[in-house]
Amino acid sequence: MIIGNGLIAKSLQNIDSDEVLFFASGVSNSLETKDSEFQREFTLLQNALTSYPHLRFFYFSTLSISDQSKQKSQYVLHKKAMEKYIADHSNDYLIIRIGNLIGKGGNPNTLFNFFKNKILQNDSFEIHTEARRLILGIEDLNTFISGLHSKKYNKILNFSYPYYYKPEEIVSALEGEIGKKSSYKEINDGDFYMVEFCEEATDYFKGKEPNEYLTELVKKYL
Repeated sequence: MIIGNGLIAKSLQNIDSDEVLFFASGVSNSLETKDSEFQREFTLLQNALTSYPHLRFFYFSTLSISDQSKQKSQYVLHKKAMEKYIADHSNDYLIIRIGNLIGKGGNPNTLFNFFKNKILQNDSFEIHTEARRLILGIEDLNTFISGLHSKKYNKILNFSYPYYYKPEEIVSALEGEIGKKSSYKEINDGDFYMVEFCEEATDYFKGKEPNEYLTELVKKYL
């Protein structure tokens, strides 16, 4: 069973199962401030856990929980509350914290879509030179999850490609595939946070170089 209709939900359709509940619905904008949006997801989560207590429960959280600069943001506080509620009310769950997702379509405000659209539309933008970002192709999330069904976890897994990309690396890869130079201004600002990746994540990406992975994603999802 899949709850949701966004990028993650659509990507899971080929591994949908009567034994698993994929909770892929919720607040997608990390800058959201409306209490009603967070409450809507929380109520939906409560109802799902109450209605289907016999199903293995998958929840998709965010690696930005590790970002010390965002500890007071409503989005991060909400995600922490959701994770705690699942741990307290499910006997068979897996919470997967993910980085910046890359796929076809999805939220136009994601890092990848933002840079892509700015280049295509010839719009100028800023790059924070001190920032670093973790990225993940949507199909990798699907493949990774499909290998976890038979194991009971009841824990949190950090999953993303384990390399901290500079924004200019992502922009350069997009420029190369689009065939157009972008117009951006470098700002000496930005931040990043370190993540302790699970063994399953590091094993999954073993042998794939950062530039190779980024190029692969740009070609696949541009």
